[in-house]
Amino acid sequence: MRILKPHFKNYHKEIIGAVISIIISAFATLWQPRVLEDIQKAILADRQSEVLKDGIWLIVLGILAIAAGIFNVYYAAKVAQGVTSDLREETYAKIQSFSLGNIEKFSSGSLVVRLINDMNQIMNMIMTLFMQLLRIPIILLGSFALAIITIPRYWWAAVLMVVAMLGVGYFVVRHMNALFSKFQVYMDRISTQVKENLQGVRVVKSFNQEDNEIKKFNKTSDGLNDLNIKIGYWISAIMPAFMLIAYLIISLVIFLVGTSIQSHPTDVTVVSPYVSYILTLLFTILIGGMVMMSFSRGNVSLNRIGEVLNTQPDVQFIVTDDDKPQKGSIEFDNVTFTYPDADKPTLKNISFKVKPGQMVGVVGATGSGKTTLAQLIPRLYDPDSGEIKIGGKNLKDIGEKSLRNTVSMVLQKAILFSGTIASNLRQGKRDATNYELKRASEIAQAQEFVGKYPDEFDHEVEERSANFSGGQKQRLSIARGVISNPPILILDDSTSALDAKSEKLVQHALEHDLKETTTMIIAEKIVSVRNADNILVLDDGKLVAQGTHEELLKTSPIYQDIYRTQKAKEKRGDLDE
Repeated sequence: MRILKPHFKNYHKEIIGAVISIIISAFATLWQPRVLEDIQKAILADRQSEVLKDGIWLIVLGILAIAAGIFNVYYAAKVAQGVTSDLREETYAKIQSFSLGNIEKFSSGSLVVRLINDMNQIMNMIMTLFMQLLRIPIILLGSFALAIITIPRYWWAAVLMVVAMLGVGYFVVRHMNALFSKFQVYMDRISTQVKENLQGVRVVKSFNQEDNEIKKFNKTSDGLNDLNIKIGYWISAIMPAFMLIAYLIISLVIFLVGTSIQSHPTDVTVVSPYVSYILTLLFTILIGGMVMMSFSRGNVSLNRIGEVLNTQPDVQFIVTDDDKPQKGSIEFDNVTFTYPDADKPTLKNISFKVKPGQMVGVVGATGSGKTTLAQLIPRLYDPDSGEIKIGGKNLKDIGEKSLRNTVSMVLQKAILFSGTIASNLRQGKRDATNYELKRASEIAQAQEFVGKYPDEFDHEVEERSANFSGGQKQRLSIARGVISNPPILILDDSTSALDAKSEKLVQHALEHDLKETTTMIIAEKIVSVRNADNILVLDDGKLVAQGTHEELLKTSPIYQDIYRTQKAKEKRGDLDE
């Protein structure tokens, strides 16, 4: 509940309204049996005026209970919806501050479940808090006390019933906590499986793996189903157990009253109110059991949200208002980096310098650490040791806004968001003009297809950019990366889906239109970096050579092997020139 307290402060009026209405509702509910008792006594005494007066009071109390209940639902819903919305926004903002390492720790599927399913559980818990939890102590204590007052000599019967019900409730709730925790774990698994399957649907269908994926999903789904059945068994056991206890107590008291009616003739008028209070006590405890299960489930979800909010980002930026971009120089000084839970470093003692405006190529075999090196520059990860500088400043001494305005990164896997072409390009520069949109798309060779749309940059981008080809998505991603004229531009194999002609046009445009920009090109093909001012050769996480294309052909055996292999493929037609 500590997580919710700051958000409750924004809804003082609604909370007060919910509390007052629930007190009125509880009072009206408790007093109705007393008025009914007075009516029965007046009928036996043939006092018609009192019957009429008490009858009017009974109607007023009923109307008051209904009205208070309506207001309570209204205010409780406002508090629950508002607090949950605020908490969801806080959690989402926290996730946005995470490094890639943090996100990999939780997994994207788990974070989605926490933002949706867990938030719904928390909303239900808050609704329950202001609709039932505050009402239950009033009704419970009131009906308990009034039941004893109604027939004082049988006070022990009400005590016995409450103790028995609380014992059963505690036993059930204790077992439910573990089940609810497992439930959320299964929800995470299902979310992850569905997300991975839908994102990789082409792979699944290409390798005819539909049956295997169905079996994997069914296994997880069956596990969740079995768990839900167990939860259902425990829930279904509560009501019969509680009702059995209550009706045994009622039967016992009625039997005892019947055996002593001659010595206590007025008991005839109090049996009905007593039964009402006992039944009220029953349903209050029953509802209390349901509330405890709801709170148990909500508490599990609240703890999961707490895990997100209490997690500190692996990468911490200094607090500063400075958002000015840095100069385009890059320096790695003996940098070593290891991924979380990895057995050995991915990068080992990397050192090199890049001057502003230079074009740098990075080549190497798959798994040599090329992408990892690139991800350290915008500080998606922090190195284990060593120092990385941009514009002569250590990355740790640069504010986040300044760094983001300095470094622009275009990934191999082009990701566009639903919206329009313009809204996607403006992620690179929020206030980009139409001229800047067009210029960026021309540099990225995207204007040739964007210009054919009647609505041009207002053309819709569908979910997962399904209405664009791989090459078109890469061109738009490059346009998004260059639109702000960043001092440093990183292209992580971001032309892999382009044909040879388009790739050369993009490189030519980058060389001539972004002369002041330091460009780092990570590529599998040497033809993509052969014109670079400096080429870094990585092998097993180490920088084994650097120089121009001509220099490396003379001095680097690894570069020579890559070059010869790719030339052989070109002759066979396996590789675009």
